[in-house]
Amino acid sequence: MPRPPSAMRRQILGSALRLFAEHGFKGTSLHDIAVEARCSKASLLYHFAGKDAILTELLTPPAESLSAMVGELSVLEGGRAVEPAVTGYVGLAMRFHLEVKIIFAELPDMLGHPVLAVIPRAVDQLAAALAGRSEEPGARVRAQMVIGGVAVTVAADVDVEPDTMRAELVQGALRTLGHQTG
Repeated sequence: MPRPPSAMRRQILGSALRLFAEHGFKGTSLHDIAVEARCSKASLLYHFAGKDAILTELLTPPAESLSAMVGELSVLEGGRAVEPAVTGYVGLAMRFHLEVKIIFAELPDMLGHPVLAVIPRAVDQLAAALAGRSEEPGARVRAQMVIGGVAVTVAADVDVEPDTMRAELVQGALRTLGHQTG
């Protein structure tokens, strides 16, 4: 059984997440992270091999969560997948909003990151669920609009209470998809 991460490791990850979201991965140095985490650079390097190792640890949970969610959606037929896909995706996007912001800030480089290799297939599966498994072009376009719109919105730091944000994102996505709730 793996040990839980140390308090210093969690502090480094939290500091890196905030700095990467604010200044970008490229715009943040190991020194910046160490200063924010209130540790020495040597201590940081004791816990992580480098900046890429920190990024990998930060991006693994959202990538794994997206893969798990689309796996759960795969057993749902047609329109029965739409509402769970919307609520699941909005929930993940809100939970990992800083990670989404990091990915969008440097999208071409981020999509080449090994931990994110599962993302294109998972997004295709999510889009299929959002489209109600329809091959109709309009349904597929609306599904991609929801994927992009939710991601951009949660990454934009809109000053809205989280429960309101979640409700508006779900309602807006369902409207965009032309899906009746119930």
